[in-house]
Amino acid sequence: MAIPRFDGVELFLQIVESGSLTEAAERLNLTRSAVGKGLARLEARLGTRLLQRSTRRQWLTEDGQAYYEHCLRARAELEAAEAVLESGRQQPRGRLKASVPLAFGHHYAAPALWRLLDSHPELEVEISFSDRRVDMLQEGFDLAVRIGALPDGDRLSARRLGEQVMSLGAAPAYLQRHEPIERIEDLARHRLIGYGSAAPSPGWQLADEQGRMHHARIASALWLDDLQSVADAAIAGMGLAWLPSWLLAHYVLRGQLQPVLAAYRCQPLPIHVIWPTAPHMPAKTRCAIDALVTATPSCLAGT
Repeated sequence: MAIPRFDGVELFLQIVESGSLTEAAERLNLTRSAVGKGLARLEARLGTRLLQRSTRRQWLTEDGQAYYEHCLRARAELEAAEAVLESGRQQPRGRLKASVPLAFGHHYAAPALWRLLDSHPELEVEISFSDRRVDMLQEGFDLAVRIGALPDGDRLSARRLGEQVMSLGAAPAYLQRHEPIERIEDLARHRLIGYGSAAPSPGWQLADEQGRMHHARIASALWLDDLQSVADAAIAGMGLAWLPSWLLAHYVLRGQLQPVLAAYRCQPLPIHVIWPTAPHMPAKTRCAIDALVTATPSCLAGT
């Protein structure tokens, strides 16, 4: 029996994008042996080696790189063709794959997306929580929420959700135990909870009510790479936290944190939902974007 001409193409793409036969097998719900045999059949049909592999890594051959790039374009065309068909349907269906930031995703984006399941029974939602900037096209995401400046290029479309402003906060018990904080200079006498890496930091740039800029040096014994963990540490009385205003406000309402130097502001960061640019937007993507816009809290939408 003749082997279908395009048999093995998606398997090859998954091997390249996942970085290993084992990971590709998990994605495709196959055994590692089946994936390896599928790749071997594809290479035999094409008459060339596509991948070189060692015990620790794999890499594309020159022919493999060329074939991979052509396969990516072919898959994009097929997805566009399916989107044309799907755009004519009133009911969103299929799997929606979204990437959202950790803290903002947990508090706002993810609840907005999973509530879509109540009104669209033919829809599946897959959400990845990460502050990493994913490659949407290579990793197959339908949309992503991004905080900060958008990259240059015309392969992605975007819709603004609002903007994020960072603010200082601390637990009431911490503030009672330590000296008052009335000026930027007072921060030098307090423990600060660092967000990100402990590598040398330029510090915080804050503007006062007159628009004058002030520099606050970050010196911390505690560094965390997750904003929710920063908030938890501040609630536990570990020091001052540098948090998004929307996250700080959540705990201020509960009485767990208090604003510090509230008159000072930093440069706001835009929040967007982005998606791959295509002639026709799938119904599942359109309804997800609308849900995110509707769910954007007033503390972000109006700023």
